[in-house]
Parts: sequence; structure tokens; C-alpha cells
Amino acid sequence: MEYLPDSNSRYKDVEYWDERYRREESFEWFGDLSKFQHLLEQHVKKDDAILILGCGNSSLSFDMYQRGFHFITNVDYSSVCVETMAGRHFNCPGMTWLKMDARQLEFPEGTFDVVLEKATLDAMMVDERDPWHVSTETANLLHQVLKETSRLLRPAGRFISITFAQPHFRRRILARREYGWSVVQHSYGDGFQYFFYVMTKGEALSPEDQALEKRLLESEDPQAVVPLEELDSEDYLSRICL
Repeated sequence: MEYLPDSNSRYKDVEYWDERYRREESFEWFGDLSKFQHLLEQHVKKDDAILILGCGNSSLSFDMYQRGFHFITNVDYSSVCVETMAGRHFNCPGMTWLKMDARQLEFPEGTFDVVLEKATLDAMMVDERDPWHVSTETANLLHQVLKETSRLLRPAGRFISITFAQPHFRRRILARREYGWSVVQHSYGDGFQYFFYVMTKGEALSPEDQALEKRLLESEDPQAVVPLEELDSEDYLSRICL
């Protein structure tokens, strides 16, 4: 808890992350790779071209690299993070670190087999106060990120999202025909569960997800998607530290 911000809204400030990355060696949101390796290896192949959004100072990339995933591109909007991590892993050929905004990723369409995010979407939503209505600003932010993610996936590519947001919350955000993918969920963890969502490009939404999207579009408030529960900063960190 040493690097807790004064308020959850600071999780969206690059200045907070720059300062944190100058002092913090590493931090794992939702547990390290060992917690969900069995799921990852079901959906990611060793020769896949992988993009990790909001990589932070997590050891996830290096842990995957050591297990044979050697084509990994890491992006983060903190220049401090990117420079630090690139220096730390300079001897890992095939792994790169780039400063980019997840809303506007500087790659051609269809570049990656896998796009993976662990807590990045959650960090974009932490200052939402009404658990039943996401602000227009946040809804637009998430939509931009998900559109970019879909654009970068090759046919049959997978978008993997790791979070503690329960399915009846998160599927409302992910299940949109515009993105051109299906949504499947898995879970891991003892006691408190974490969720491992897999979106496959080119597969249709299930009838249930199509019906969910239709209901949301027909509702009086189409932005009404349920984000994280209303949490103070300490509760937020206690839930995401496994």
C-alpha cells in the first residue's frame, strides 16, 4: 500500500504513474502469471504476436518470455515506465517497449494475434462514482480503446482482458457487434474470484450477448454500463492484490 494515491482518480493521471514508476520496482495486479497460466496457455500460442496494453512495471511480459512467448510488444503511456522496463529487459530479443496511448495505437490494422490487458480497463474506470451509470467521458474512452484493440487483431485473433469485474458488469462493455468478436469468460482465484475474458475476432456474439446489447441500446440510457463497485482507494487495492 506504499504507493496508494490520495484518490482513485489519480489512477488516470500519467503524472501519478511516472512518479510511482520512479520509486516502485514492480507490482502485480490480480496476481502473477502463475495464477492464470493455465488459462493463458489455452488461448495464446508461443509464436503469436502479442501486444500488452498498459504494461506497467508488472513482470508479466518477462514471465511469459521465460515460458517461450518471444514476440511481445509492450505499450504504456508513461515514458518513465517504458524507459525503465526497456532497460531492465534489454537482453530479451523479440520483446519491445513503446510509449503509446491505448486510444490511438500506432500500428497497422491486423498487426497482432493477441492483445492482452490486465487491470488497464479497470484503471480507466476507478473514479466512476455511480455503479449503474458510467460517465459519457469514460464510456467514450473505453469505446476508443476497444475499437483500437479490435482494429489491431488479425482474423481469429484474441483479446484477453483480466479483471475482477464480474460478468454481468463487464460483458455490457465488451459485447458489442461493432467490435466483431465473441465474448467468453473464465475465472481463477481462491475465495475472491478474478475473471479472464477472451474475445475472438471474427466470431459472432452469443444470442444472450446479442440480446444484452439490444436491451442496452434500447434503454433510456445507452451509456448505462456497470463498472467497478464504488470503492475507496484502500479497498480498491485490497481487491486487486492477490
